[in-house]
Amino acid sequence: MDLEDLTPDQESERRAGIGIIGCADIAVRRAIPAIRKSPFDLVAVASRSPAKAESVAADTGCAAVEGYEALLRAPGVDAVYVPLPNSEHAEWARRALEAGKHVLIEKPAVPSAGTARMLTGLAEERGLLIMENFAFLRHPQHDLAQDLIAEGAIGELRSFNGVFGIPPTDPNGIKYQAELGGGALWEVGCYPVRAAQEYLGGALEVLGASLEFDAKLGVDVSGATLLRDGSGVTAHCSFGLSHGYRSTYDLWGSEGRLTLEWAFTPSREARPVLRLEQRDRETRIVAPASDQFLGVFSAFQAAVRDASARPAHHRELVRQADLMARIRAHAG
Repeated sequence: MDLEDLTPDQESERRAGIGIIGCADIAVRRAIPAIRKSPFDLVAVASRSPAKAESVAADTGCAAVEGYEALLRAPGVDAVYVPLPNSEHAEWARRALEAGKHVLIEKPAVPSAGTARMLTGLAEERGLLIMENFAFLRHPQHDLAQDLIAEGAIGELRSFNGVFGIPPTDPNGIKYQAELGGGALWEVGCYPVRAAQEYLGGALEVLGASLEFDAKLGVDVSGATLLRDGSGVTAHCSFGLSHGYRSTYDLWGSEGRLTLEWAFTPSREARPVLRLEQRDRETRIVAPASDQFLGVFSAFQAAVRDASARPAHHRELVRQADLMARIRAHAG
């Protein structure tokens, strides 16, 4: 029985079941603890390695499943979370939708607008949800920033500047494998690009883009892009995999500037600071601590329950995929 076929009393009693396709570090470290606090029941985790699935499942009390296709057939799985390498997102999202499952897909979802439209179209045909996981958007610091901008705290917005860079890690890791969809643009550049769309209006034009490639690794390790909306507001986004850690964005307006100092990956216990500069004064606003992954799974579950919430998530997924593809094409 589908969730939408349940009576109100049955729906209130039944928690949706979720399975995880792949035992990636992000799933173990951030997603599983959040799911266990969320409105979902964690039903199963799947890996191509039975030992790995059993190891992850042992700490959660859920089922261990060998193979991703087997998880899609597992009883009680209404939805799936897909934290696989980027190159496998589209295939397993499609298979999950064809199996009648709602899908939360790790960012970056897919590399082209055409693929994004195919998946969202399939979801809509089947009465399902597909949602891209940009967990940072679920942290309350961004709601605080939106409220301040709406209240005119910095006057009229003139420009956005976003930066996300992380230090080098194991060169054999997934983020450095071109065939798995690695590289700086996909791994970290997607964050400031996605954040910019929260503040600039309409479809964004790509004015310029540059990627720096490492010949030995075979992937881009740093880059930048300049975007503009129809009102002339610009967004400059910088990113890299060979940098000192930096995770920030600022909004510069006609009467001030607002800076989020730890915008993309704050810990669950962190209380990020927003710095508001207005003429001759500076105000520091401390955001509450929050588990942004718990926010993601709560939002995902809400849209699983409420079909009217799904079109917005589908539009966001297509918009992001389209913009990222145009940035990549512009960089050559």
